[in-house]
Amino acid sequence: MSAKVPSDARTGETILQGIGVSPGVAFGRITLIDAAGYGVSDHTIGADGVAQEIEKLDKAVRKSRRQILALKRIRGRLPDAAAAELGDILEAHVQMLGDSRLVRGARKRIQDEGRNAAAAMKAECDAIVTGFQAMDNRYLAARADDVREVAYRVLRNLTDAPKNAFAGAPEGSVVLSESISPADTAMMDPARINGFAASQGGAQSHTAILARSLGIPAVLGLGAFHAPPPGTEVILDGTEGVVILRPAPATEARYRDKHAKQVRDQRRLEALIDEPAATRDGVTVRLEANLELPREAEIASRNGADGVGLFRTEFMFMNRDTPPDEDDQYKALAEVVRAMKGRPVTIRTMDVGGEKLAYALGDDLAPSPNPALGLRAIRLSLKRPKLLETQLCAILRAGAHGPVRILLPMIATAGEVRQVREILGRVAKRLRRRGVDFADPLPPLGVMIEVPGAAIAADSLAQVADFFAIGTNDLTQYTLAIDRTDEQVAHLYNPLHPAVLRLMDFAVQAALRARIPVSVCGEIAGDPRFTALLVGLGIRDLSMASTSLLRVKQRIRQIEFTAAANRARMVMESHDSGRIRMLLDDLNGLN
Repeated sequence: MSAKVPSDARTGETILQGIGVSPGVAFGRITLIDAAGYGVSDHTIGADGVAQEIEKLDKAVRKSRRQILALKRIRGRLPDAAAAELGDILEAHVQMLGDSRLVRGARKRIQDEGRNAAAAMKAECDAIVTGFQAMDNRYLAARADDVREVAYRVLRNLTDAPKNAFAGAPEGSVVLSESISPADTAMMDPARINGFAASQGGAQSHTAILARSLGIPAVLGLGAFHAPPPGTEVILDGTEGVVILRPAPATEARYRDKHAKQVRDQRRLEALIDEPAATRDGVTVRLEANLELPREAEIASRNGADGVGLFRTEFMFMNRDTPPDEDDQYKALAEVVRAMKGRPVTIRTMDVGGEKLAYALGDDLAPSPNPALGLRAIRLSLKRPKLLETQLCAILRAGAHGPVRILLPMIATAGEVRQVREILGRVAKRLRRRGVDFADPLPPLGVMIEVPGAAIAADSLAQVADFFAIGTNDLTQYTLAIDRTDEQVAHLYNPLHPAVLRLMDFAVQAALRARIPVSVCGEIAGDPRFTALLVGLGIRDLSMASTSLLRVKQRIRQIEFTAAANRARMVMESHDSGRIRMLLDDLNGLN
């Protein structure tokens, strides 16, 4: 956050332009979270508290050292060159956690300045980094990055971040940061955080997805900017992707009017809650909710969801140092199942990897050159079957409280599904011996169609799966080789690319031939612009963020299925994304 942003000299406004990723207008005052996501408080301590703060620092240093030594053990699973390079870096980090200037300096600041441990560590880190950067030497600049990384690890262990990264944020805050992870977003309380913005990120990132699920207006991809002082008045527009610092009275009045219109529109949508999601010629579509957190189940139910089409369990593994045990997972899942009151809940096994990092699985996840293509999702679950068995136990137990389905992420082969079925059978026998209530008969077992190979081989997968869920987010990313979290190429992410649509159609037709249910649970399911196309392609089950349910229902009730089906055939015969978009815009204008 260091580049200059032009201000309007007449009004004093500063306008930051980014990518609108979660709609809505937020008003409030800026709360800054630094690049590491740690809100470090700085306060003085009395003489009788010095020994306690030093012990707190030393304990965090010891814990950090253990974590790095664990990473050193993991490097043995990497290729030789990568292992050697990582080993050198980690060895340097271990040394910095010994009798180094960083640790000695932090201790000295506690003793001499009476500062708390976290503030002392951050101050010493900043002093060392500033000194290195002033020398204008590339080698020393790299060492400054190492110092910062080690210090932030200690700070994480001192403050339990990101668990409490936003705990001190005043009510009505608009959070501004260099980066905000999905784990950070999961900890936001919409009652306190009015909105957030970050330098990095794109519209299809999991941070954006979670923001939409929670109904928090958000802007990502702002690029570099000068951080304003905390408490600066701000307006954030998550639709236009605009952040306005120190807004002029006329600007604020304009956005107040816009916000009031959004509130009126939402009230009109709420009148549809008890109306059927059916086209004008009587074709009914199930509308289900994608959930990231158990507390979202209430929002889904309030918006009339027919069930939960996707519950992403990986967020149970975040913001903690150890993996959740069976009881922890069971309690979270049972909360969702009970909240849906008999409506089905589709629970996806963990898909940790890529941007969805979980410190709790540090011993199971080695650093990967390309995390999106590495050990993640079903690959990790099958390589570490104990993790999968624990999760399946929790899902089956939650199924005693209402109907559940099990969804497997990133499936590429029928063999992977067969392996999970075998594990599921063993888990059920174990629960039966324990005398524990669980889902009986066993829940349906479905697969995510999000790998291009899975879409092409959908016929074979349909023989071993009970249902399909098409994940258009990853399917688009992998088909087009676009990192959807990278703001530099986010504009190239296009779910209307002919290749993506044909892969989707392959999967839909395979499911229809096998007479198994098929849904779309990617972000396009919650975008009314795509609703007519998806219905026209034969999809009768859409799952989306709870906040999108009523907008999509409104669109379905405007559609004539015959026209949508005819236009879908025209789309599938087209070879150009521009023409496809034109056909879709024309259909949306007619219906």
